[in-house]
Amino acid sequence: MRHAKSSWTNARLSDHDRPLNERGERDAPRMGRWLAAHDLEPDVILCSSAARAHATADHVAAETGAQAPIVRGSLYGGDVEDYVAELARLADDVVVALIVGHSPTVSLVVSELVDHDEDMPTAAVAVIELPIDRWADLGEAVEGRLVAVWRPREIADGAG
Repeated sequence: MRHAKSSWTNARLSDHDRPLNERGERDAPRMGRWLAAHDLEPDVILCSSAARAHATADHVAAETGAQAPIVRGSLYGGDVEDYVAELARLADDVVVALIVGHSPTVSLVVSELVDHDEDMPTAAVAVIELPIDRWADLGEAVEGRLVAVWRPREIADGAG
């Protein structure tokens, strides 16, 4: 998942500290409700340390009943290898994992894992099935199946 829309109103804030804007505050929980309605409650949520990513992950956790997000500094400014490495470290009992990160890396990770490009605007969620038995088996050579990409503008306001 790419973080929801962030605010640029306070020019003094660093990129890392930018919060969600009004649309982001609306879209993040809506996407969480959408995940819950489609039985995709995450067993774990990993998120960037950036304020906007953490806020997005908190909203999704609240709507899905997931545990509090786990902040990973490597997901802020990280590349495809960093995101894949975070997934590869997950426990084997994790079935549904959600990463909340940034553009362009989220799009690149999706493209890498399903072998075609996908547009991932703010708050978009890509659902990928991976042909692995253990997270440790995940690498960039693994080709998953893109089940769906959900974008806030494509789902109803009452998502669920």
